[in-house]
Amino acid sequence: MNILVLGGGGREHALAWAIKQNPKCDRLIVAPGNAGIAQLAECAALDVLDAGAVVTFCEENAVDFVVIGPEAPLAAGVGDALAGAGILAFGPSAAAARLESSKAFTKEICDACGAPTAAYARFTEIGPAREHIRKVGAPVVVKADGLAAGKGVIVAMTEAEALAGLEQILGGAFGAAGSEVVIEEFMEGEEASFFVLCDGETVLPIGSAQDHKRVGEGDTGPNTGGMGAYSPAPVLTDAIAEDALERIIRPTIAEMARRGMPYRGVLYAGLMIRDGAARLVEYNVRFGDPECQVLMMRLGAQALDLMLACAAGRLAGMEVAWADDHALTVVMATNGYPGDYARGSQIRGLEELPQTSFEMVFHAGTAARDGGFIAAGGRVLNVTARGASLAEARERAYRLVDRIDWPGGFCRRDIGWRALRVRP
Repeated sequence: MNILVLGGGGREHALAWAIKQNPKCDRLIVAPGNAGIAQLAECAALDVLDAGAVVTFCEENAVDFVVIGPEAPLAAGVGDALAGAGILAFGPSAAAARLESSKAFTKEICDACGAPTAAYARFTEIGPAREHIRKVGAPVVVKADGLAAGKGVIVAMTEAEALAGLEQILGGAFGAAGSEVVIEEFMEGEEASFFVLCDGETVLPIGSAQDHKRVGEGDTGPNTGGMGAYSPAPVLTDAIAEDALERIIRPTIAEMARRGMPYRGVLYAGLMIRDGAARLVEYNVRFGDPECQVLMMRLGAQALDLMLACAAGRLAGMEVAWADDHALTVVMATNGYPGDYARGSQIRGLEELPQTSFEMVFHAGTAARDGGFIAAGGRVLNVTARGASLAEARERAYRLVDRIDWPGGFCRRDIGWRALRVRP
């Protein structure tokens, strides 16, 4: 098969790496890709938000299957355009992608199907929103309704923080994504990510992970796109996962079908777990980043078979062959991230590192220069390892980190601390 992956970050490097291992893959193209992806696949300069250009590229290159990595092309209707052209694609329609592109829509779905989630209110005018915050007090969560590249969520521990976040969102800091704001109850507990595939009817769990959102060790400092992750997430026990399927995910899928927008693709449920029960924090309509990296390390070549079955509507009867193992990824970011940072610092030592099913460095934001690699973004590398235990995976990952010569970058040294109950 000729396969096209849309995207150019660490998630797409991990997807490409897993797909490449499957003998069904004859030609692999990633658009736009990055310097690391270019080591295992062809990279193409393609505007992934231009549905017509993507369809034309697929027709000109005899692409059989498209894996849509990021959320923006899904919200832009790229999956719909591919389906209209008869090209098999992995990812939901733009209508179904509203589960991520509109937080207010997700709340409507939860209300309709009875899925447990945080109490909320939604506003388009700042005056009533201010009054609501003063009424409910803090802590409280203030969210831009639309897609804001992971930056439109303010977890406010004080009323002043909440009001400042409200001003930022409705004041236009996130463009059209902030034309409406959702103000939510602050939920206490431990958060985990639960991933399922759905072909419109059948729901197949494919794994759990736990992300580290804050930039500082001990989960301190500002939120980021994610500083590391591990899989599986011990807090998401089999019993809690089954309960979440029955009370949250399957009712959501049924409600989407009832509304004439059947969900097809990967659905990522962010869950807040407390006292043995889960409530929905949010849905994402694509693999998480960096959670995808640890899932792909554990799934390997079978990931392609599962995505193909999902896209073709034949998930019924499919099973995931899990090894009894663990994976952990450490994000290396440019100094200054998630604030202002400089691009272009040189990264040495990557060429000497192993590239195996147990140890991989996925590139998230690199570029090639003078035969080597430079940093071209905020989150730059995903240093990833597998092991028989989480402790073994963690040790392997940090050994790789210590072999990378990059004075311009940093990482957290405590990824996995909640599960291992250890700190650096």
